[in-house]
Amino acid sequence: MQGIDLQGNELYAGEVVLQDDLRDGVIDGFLLILADGSRLAASEGVRTDERVVIRRGLYSPCRVIDSNGCPQEPLWQIKADQVIYDPADERIRYRKPRFEILGIPVLALPSLSHADSPEARADGILIPDFRIDNDTGVSITQPYFFALNPQSDLTIAPTLYTEVAPSLSAEYRKAFATGALQVGGIATISSIERLEEGGGIATEGEQFRGYLYGNGTFQQSEEWRSQFGLRVATDDRFLRRYEISRDTSLRNFARTERARPDSYLSVSGWAFQGLALDDDQGLIPIALPVVDYDQVVGDVVGGRVKLDASSATILRTEGMDTFRLSAGGEWRGDAYTRFGQVVALEAMVRGDIYRTMDADRAELEVYAGDEGFEGRVIPAAALDIRWPLAGPAFGGTQLITPRVQFSVSPEGLNDGIPNEDSRAVDLESTNLFDISRFPGHDRWEGGPRVTYGLEYRLQRPRWLIEAEIGQSYSLDDTPSVVPSGTGLAESFSDIVGRNTLRIGRRFDLVHRYRIDKDNLKIRRNEIDLSFGGRRDYVTLGYLKLDRDIGFEDLADREEARAGGRLALTRYWSAFGSVIVDLTDSTEDPISLADGFEPIRHRLGFEYEDECFEFGVTWRRDYIGARELERGNTFLFSVSLKNIGR
Repeated sequence: MQGIDLQGNELYAGEVVLQDDLRDGVIDGFLLILADGSRLAASEGVRTDERVVIRRGLYSPCRVIDSNGCPQEPLWQIKADQVIYDPADERIRYRKPRFEILGIPVLALPSLSHADSPEARADGILIPDFRIDNDTGVSITQPYFFALNPQSDLTIAPTLYTEVAPSLSAEYRKAFATGALQVGGIATISSIERLEEGGGIATEGEQFRGYLYGNGTFQQSEEWRSQFGLRVATDDRFLRRYEISRDTSLRNFARTERARPDSYLSVSGWAFQGLALDDDQGLIPIALPVVDYDQVVGDVVGGRVKLDASSATILRTEGMDTFRLSAGGEWRGDAYTRFGQVVALEAMVRGDIYRTMDADRAELEVYAGDEGFEGRVIPAAALDIRWPLAGPAFGGTQLITPRVQFSVSPEGLNDGIPNEDSRAVDLESTNLFDISRFPGHDRWEGGPRVTYGLEYRLQRPRWLIEAEIGQSYSLDDTPSVVPSGTGLAESFSDIVGRNTLRIGRRFDLVHRYRIDKDNLKIRRNEIDLSFGGRRDYVTLGYLKLDRDIGFEDLADREEARAGGRLALTRYWSAFGSVIVDLTDSTEDPISLADGFEPIRHRLGFEYEDECFEFGVTWRRDYIGARELERGNTFLFSVSLKNIGR
């Protein structure tokens, strides 16, 4: 006998004795194949209102036949004196279960229950996490999952360590009609080491230490959306000491947005926690509120008009505070000549009002503004001409586009203005043709200049080659306000470009560079290569920054990185990654690296089939800090389908 119920489960039986209503009965030679492929089998069973009770049964989601169609022992299975399956509560329950791997008994329990599919939500113990780490020692985490209701759940996980105090973590998730949120944290009572002013290390007594995180997104209507992100730690060493994260800063924000076809409004607040050794929390800014508004007016005199306004309030507990209010407008028109040139004319004007408080407490004098109120008006215009030349070539389509831009705006507009959001300036191909290459609002790159470049594109079946290169020239000899080392400080800028090679969906190479205009020395050299598919892939990267920017927090650096995954067999795969610091004292005088200093590497193996996952990962850290030592971490993970997932 064979039948399929409303849940998609297939029932096979040698003999069935039904009652008068033809729904309930006794089954001899019982086999139930659940909708996800799992199997419940027994010599006999009883079915009552979709509820199945079998004696001397077994359960397994593993294959019972090999690739040749021959019977095989399942990788793992549960045998029990009694098995109860009730689709209504999505649970399978066992009385006196025995867990077997490859037919070998490994565990016996008085009772056990688990969900009937990976999608089912039910209370229960999850698979434990086992780790061996150089800093925390041997640790084991045992999560427990609470399905509070169809919209929310809670996971609590105590962890025991051999080298540090135990911890308790919790994570709560809830889905709403308008969105979802997730909030969690981890806490412990343990000692903490702090760096003293003289360079020594002091150990403080037992105290509460922890980490709180959360995020959420809510779509109140088609136009309105809200988001938040939360990350807070009790001290700057907790996350690394307990191997939670290696971030050097934590970001917190709340934002509300309204998006319409012709306008955009954003109101947000930002706060940061510094975790680096040299961070002074009193100098780290709090941005509250930050407001941005854009409005597209429409076509005016053959061009498009856009208005914008913004404000930002930056506060510090021990440093300079600033306030900015900006408003402006932009007109842009495009035209095409009969020879195929694309001509774009852009004109803009913006007004800024600043108020600076405690300017003498600025982190660096170059960032400080004049105490009190300052204002400025910025008019600017640009004429951009491109000439796309397209045609067949090399078995595909070739596009060559020369480009030149003339731009002009006043100089000397930065006097007395604080610098909060325009510090990390650097010339790249992405900002070469911007009217001002400074990011943010606080600094403006004025003066007349011409910018020129060339773009190339060749597209063939499954092939794509792209390249761009360019440079700018200042038309006057006024000293630049852009810091030396950025590639913009002199009349001729450095040469910047980007090259891309893409072959099908499995090979992607991107090269970005900046070349010194005087000696053709490479000031920025960045290469990213990836090839492969979902199961087999390799990523390679190289970065060299030789900028000599000086006072900016943009140190020179050279590093290489590699990572990848290799499918060894149908079920086995290997993966790994490595980062190597190639910086030496000639590139960065304050660097302690010797020119080839590994930072960390990771190597692992993973097995995954239809019913079982197993993985082991070895990570080694070569950089130590305070109570953290260089050393190894081993992570073991096991996952059984439908049990503890």
